[in-house]
Amino acid sequence: MLEYLWIVPLLPLLGAAVNGLFGAKWPNKIVNGVAIGSTGLSFLCALKAVREFFESGQVLFHKEFLTWIAAGNFRVGFDLLMDQLTVVMVLVVTGVGWLIHIYATGYMAQEGGYYRFFSYLNLFMFFMLILVLAANYVLLFVGWEGVGLSSYLLIGFYFLRKSASDAGKKAFIVNRIGDFGFMLGMFLLFRAFHTLDFQAIFTSSTLQGWPVELSGHPGTLTFACLLIFTGACGKSAQLPLYVWLPDAMEGPTPVSALIHAATMVTAGVYVVARSHILFAHAPTAMLVVAIVGCATAFFAATIGLVQTDIKKVLAYSTVSQLGYMFLACGVGAFSAGIFHLMTHAFFKALLFLAAGSVIHAVGGEQDMNRMGGLSKKIRWTYLAMLTATLAIAGFPPFAGFFSKDSILLSAFQNGGHSAGYALYGFGLATALLTSFYMFRLIFLTFHGKQRYDEHKVHVHESPRTMLVPLMILAVLSIIGGWLAAPAMLGTGPDYFTKFLQPVFGGSEAAGPEGEVRALELTLAGIAVITALIGVTVAFWLYLKGPGKADILAKSMRGVYTALLNKYYVDEFYAAMIVKPLLWISTNVLWKAADVAGIDGAVNGIAAGTTAIGDGVRHTQSGNTRSYAVWVVVGALVVMAVIFFWPFGGKPVLGMLR
Repeated sequence: MLEYLWIVPLLPLLGAAVNGLFGAKWPNKIVNGVAIGSTGLSFLCALKAVREFFESGQVLFHKEFLTWIAAGNFRVGFDLLMDQLTVVMVLVVTGVGWLIHIYATGYMAQEGGYYRFFSYLNLFMFFMLILVLAANYVLLFVGWEGVGLSSYLLIGFYFLRKSASDAGKKAFIVNRIGDFGFMLGMFLLFRAFHTLDFQAIFTSSTLQGWPVELSGHPGTLTFACLLIFTGACGKSAQLPLYVWLPDAMEGPTPVSALIHAATMVTAGVYVVARSHILFAHAPTAMLVVAIVGCATAFFAATIGLVQTDIKKVLAYSTVSQLGYMFLACGVGAFSAGIFHLMTHAFFKALLFLAAGSVIHAVGGEQDMNRMGGLSKKIRWTYLAMLTATLAIAGFPPFAGFFSKDSILLSAFQNGGHSAGYALYGFGLATALLTSFYMFRLIFLTFHGKQRYDEHKVHVHESPRTMLVPLMILAVLSIIGGWLAAPAMLGTGPDYFTKFLQPVFGGSEAAGPEGEVRALELTLAGIAVITALIGVTVAFWLYLKGPGKADILAKSMRGVYTALLNKYYVDEFYAAMIVKPLLWISTNVLWKAADVAGIDGAVNGIAAGTTAIGDGVRHTQSGNTRSYAVWVVVGALVVMAVIFFWPFGGKPVLGMLR
């Protein structure tokens, strides 16, 4: 299967093409068969390829399938790569993606454009697989842009709704800003290494032995890494390019689960991790990654405290958790970042799918203030969402506890004394906020008194096609982090870090093993106590005394209003960037340059030519006397030229003599 690795991304592409071309005429069952069958076969092929990879004993599989671009010594091919990092990403994309496809057959059953939705969803999986399997930056960029296109199509799926079409355009435009930086980063890498192949760059003699910068290219590597990180900020919704992701909740809930929780938004983290050798040689870029990730995690968590739309809470939670992953990468704990990427794919996909089940149960309502008391009526959905909430809050033995603990430990150890302590402090504060707003979601949605009209809203549990994926993801959200449990308990190694060691190198933890374990247990205990504080405060505000939350909001009206309005960032961007650009586009580029300048010149020449032609046309009157007059006038002009027109300082007649 390794020799035919291209089949893994090809199958979803075929599913997208078949449903896109013929699905309009087919019943939903056939569309389901094509969509689920193509992604399911892709998952099975990925499993077979992974098995063959391990059986072969290879550390890295690299296959050149065909040449795409050739110019002199420069070559870009359809080259695919598999290593331990690719294994994690491919299994997450195909496995979680397949479960979400199954869920979507139940969630989208009554929606129009059914075939179109699954065609877009399959197309997204194709581009995401190209992104994670690519062996060079150019092919990776094809997948990178492809998932951006697919995201635009899926976010704006309900295109007749203005909010959805605007959200799709916003996501597309904001991502183009980051992608421009990504392209500049690739250009700098090509200038320095004369290739864009991963292995050629990472093993280049130019790179080896230069801990900070490249010889002869001062600043090149740092700037290249920062530009690549700019692209990652756009795709993975980090400050200041995060604004598209909360609006992307306008898309169907399965889209939120697949693209904006489990796969696409983690592409930026994957690219930074894939480029870890470059970042390791650019410590300034690493520090920027850590600071931006930490700031984003805390910033987004504060906004999530007061949101009332259930999907918006999860959207800001996603932004915050992505910040955690970048924090890990920034302090050099790439394995911890990828570990959290994997566990996050399980529990955040589960949270979004469970939220979709809640929305399905209450007839499309998304405002948590209009829910309440649902735990007894949709028990399976409640258990699934509670499991995911315990995981994201960091309670043992759930998956999020182990991955988040790894990040906080790495920040404390590797961040560099005071900087590391600051990063750890903000990371711990973010964990507190996460526990609070996630249990606020649980209490408002499933507990307390009923706040909906039961005569209008007939609450019902979701069908099996939606519940089975929830249960599978719930199990993964519990056991997904156990690979790191032996290291914490002192009974064995951290199997996940050991698994990724061929990619990221030796142990990322400093200090003797016993000291590390003692420190990890201490920090883990502090993190659990912090999460318990968050749960307790949420319980006290929203269950013990429901009116206390309103009293607190009124006493802190300024802060509450700022958080509710998301710090007015969208308004700031509109005032400082969007409106000035629109004014310049309208008044300078359109009215002045285009209409008055270009159109005016073209239309003026046309009008002048028309006027001259019209005047000359009147000389052809058919009147003999008129023609005689023109002959006389012409003769006079010729004589004037001959006798009086100066040419070379003398009249023409003088030159003839």
